[in-house]
Amino acid sequence: MAQSSDTQHVCRPGLSHAKTMMFRYYQNVCTVSYSSVWWDWARWEREIDWMALNGINLPLAFTGQEALWQEVYRALGLNQTEIEEFFSGPAFLAWNRMGNMFEFGGPLPQSWHVKNLFLQFKILERMRSFGMLPVLPAFSGNIPRGILRLYPNASVTRLGPWAQFNCSFSCAYILDPRDPLFLQIGSLYLSEVVKRFGTDHIYNTDTFNEMTPPSSEPEYLAAVSRSVFASMTAVDPQAVWLMQGWLFFSSAWFWKPPQIKALLQGVPIGRMIVLDLFAETEPIFTYTESFYGQPFIWCMLQNFGGNSGFFGQVESINSGPFQALKFPNSTLVGLGLTPEGIEQNPVMYELMTELAWRKEPVNLSKWVSLYAMRRYGSTDENLVAAWQLLFSSVYNCTVPHYKNHNHSPLVRRPSLKMNTEIWYNPADLFNAWKLMIEAAPPLMAEETFRYDLVDITREALQVLTSAFYMDIAESFRNKALPELLTAGGVLVHDLLPELDRLLSSDGNFLLGTWLERARSSALGEKEAQLYDMNARNQITLWGPSGEIVDYASKEWGGLVEDYYAQRWGLFITTLVECLDSGRPFNQDAFKQEVFKIEQGFVYNGRKYPTKPSGDTYEIARRIFLKYYPQAMKRF
Repeated sequence: MAQSSDTQHVCRPGLSHAKTMMFRYYQNVCTVSYSSVWWDWARWEREIDWMALNGINLPLAFTGQEALWQEVYRALGLNQTEIEEFFSGPAFLAWNRMGNMFEFGGPLPQSWHVKNLFLQFKILERMRSFGMLPVLPAFSGNIPRGILRLYPNASVTRLGPWAQFNCSFSCAYILDPRDPLFLQIGSLYLSEVVKRFGTDHIYNTDTFNEMTPPSSEPEYLAAVSRSVFASMTAVDPQAVWLMQGWLFFSSAWFWKPPQIKALLQGVPIGRMIVLDLFAETEPIFTYTESFYGQPFIWCMLQNFGGNSGFFGQVESINSGPFQALKFPNSTLVGLGLTPEGIEQNPVMYELMTELAWRKEPVNLSKWVSLYAMRRYGSTDENLVAAWQLLFSSVYNCTVPHYKNHNHSPLVRRPSLKMNTEIWYNPADLFNAWKLMIEAAPPLMAEETFRYDLVDITREALQVLTSAFYMDIAESFRNKALPELLTAGGVLVHDLLPELDRLLSSDGNFLLGTWLERARSSALGEKEAQLYDMNARNQITLWGPSGEIVDYASKEWGGLVEDYYAQRWGLFITTLVECLDSGRPFNQDAFKQEVFKIEQGFVYNGRKYPTKPSGDTYEIARRIFLKYYPQAMKRF
């Protein structure tokens, strides 16, 4: 489901040594998903400044595009109802723009269009003032259903459901690129984009993202890319098409060499740039002869869903770009950041942005030692030792296509068949935690240290949750009620409440901040309720019926208490009742009951604090003294 990114909350201290420019033409970051949807201008300005400080020069600039689509579709003759049913709600626009889903979470209020259109003007002005080349949106062929009323003879195909969701989000209608209407709509839209936003001649659109094309014939696929590109050059003869390469991985069963080559070579060589979106894990350039001659950007995806949780592949990202540069007939033109959410794991983005300036891989041990000193302004050896432990374990996943990436049982809908596997030795994490606690007292005034202390304590409790879950599951299988009550009681009545208190002590980990940003985007209470539902649904059910439940999970103060702890409480209660009555646990029945909790949270309207409360150090120290000895016995 890879699309795009938002940003981090935490400070990023500048590098203390000179950077040497290497092969950097483009250093790309995508900025149109998850929390960025609620950003105001102050937050956008901060992000663009961070981009400039880190050498980002090719950012996506997608804000406000729905306002222009509305104008184009009105000009074509669609009525307001037909337009409104096409757009999703704000929290899901990234997928709406790629044709994965429509309508859910909407309709978009007119005030949304106005606000985001003017926000885009400021975003573009700021980006260009730093010499960046903003990437603007173009037409991929996804159309509103209402087009069929206006053009009943148009060649339109209704694609199958996105990711096998049985059209829960409404199946996409795609206009055949060979139909003359394709060029008409595509050029009409891009003309409006260029007129309103200006241009730097690079445009993004993604065909068939996680969707199966109507035909696998190379001739058809080449016609698709020719038509998309023609709709660009009809407006801008200098146009360059930037596209994601994600589809070649996500639908590898469909995209074989003939199909990939046809799509890519339907555009003149050099007039397309491909984002090798998941290159740290699945570098597509290696089996496509460097994208069959088209320039590409080696990208670190890093995080799906903007999930909380430590994760990284430091060895892969440290070596991968340089291997790509040496690949036979390499067409590499830069490095990129393409996560779905980057408000976590700041060290990974610090490392990745530096590599674009390097001539060779860094010494990771030395690099992270310097990082620890820069980040906290301290030479405490405990901090260096802690980060060396983290970099060699939790941030160095070497398992191909790791299945439990940031999906701890803590934030998953409970069942008796949960994945508790992790890719690192948990003892390394707990030892690093101990070192951070010992270094803490003189550093609590540093925002970066407080953030990391909360984060490492959160990670420790996340791992311990898995351990208690295994105790719970084993006790149930053994029909050991006292043991089940003990493990379940500790998890629900102590560990999770302590975690919620910890997260609530730092402003970077508050559910209330997320919801307040959403509501403050509204003009009036009705809109505020719509945005509130969007914000809550995205981080929990992700769809009307939990189609991708927990996909964008977050460990935030308020969310742990009112959502995750409530689900775990119901799970423990249900298991106890099953043992008392002698009946087996029924996952389907539990799913129906837990859905009531999940849906209730989405619509409960409760307000959550937007300011931190409690003493972070005292809470973290209390948790450490209570749980570290248990952790060392277990691991």
